[in-house]
Amino acid sequence: MMAENQPSAEAAKANTTRRRLIASNVKAIGGLAVAAAIAALLKPNQARAVTGPAQCFLRGTKIRTTQGERNVEDLVIGDLLPTVFGGVRPVKWIARYRRTRADRSKPWAKQTRPIRIAKSALAPNVPHADLFVTPGHALLIDGVLVTAGNLVNGTTIAPHASTEHDELEFFQIKLETHDAIYAEGAACETLLRVSETASNFADYYRRYGNESSNELHCAPVFGNGYRSELKMRARSMMSPWLGPQQVDLIRDRLEERALEIQAAR
Repeated sequence: MMAENQPSAEAAKANTTRRRLIASNVKAIGGLAVAAAIAALLKPNQARAVTGPAQCFLRGTKIRTTQGERNVEDLVIGDLLPTVFGGVRPVKWIARYRRTRADRSKPWAKQTRPIRIAKSALAPNVPHADLFVTPGHALLIDGVLVTAGNLVNGTTIAPHASTEHDELEFFQIKLETHDAIYAEGAACETLLRVSETASNFADYYRRYGNESSNELHCAPVFGNGYRSELKMRARSMMSPWLGPQQVDLIRDRLEERALEIQAAR
């Protein structure tokens, strides 16, 4: 998995100030205009086609086990993983999702492309190597789960075109209950529910049947789905009145870190 050319530090700096500029514009246009903008964002007919798996690691991602790091595709049921909330826990299932690009002359669909989280993008040596996850996969940061797609800053966290691949294979790990495990050293969520779109769902069904689960997330979630993403944007627009939101503070910190990394090169 090769990193793409990185945008300039000037681009990263412009990205860092986007919410400050939005806040300034919001103050200028007033509360009624903001309310109208939020209403437009949240219209019921707004929709987004999801063409890829929601919460997965790209093949080759290294997962921390009690026996050291192993590629996600090499894990098996029963392997023991250190977790953030539940101590050492066994793998219950490993869901697989495969996407094939029939026409190499065409790029991968946007929602199929993984998000690349560069080495040290979250903190020094976290992750300790480039981490590739789907946009809907959440990372545990400051006690909350934030989807990778909502952390994109265009430099250290950005969609990866994956033009070198004709097939993208994703994996996700199911424990008995939702938790966070360590992928390339970064805390990332496990799978909450196994989807019928998984390539090996039939095997899961034969083993576990049609499980009905009221399982809850292990931590508060930001950006879980399209409407949640829109609500996050709405909260950001309202920040001059509501004050900074936790997810905004996280994104600003990671964008400032991206500037530091760019400047150090």
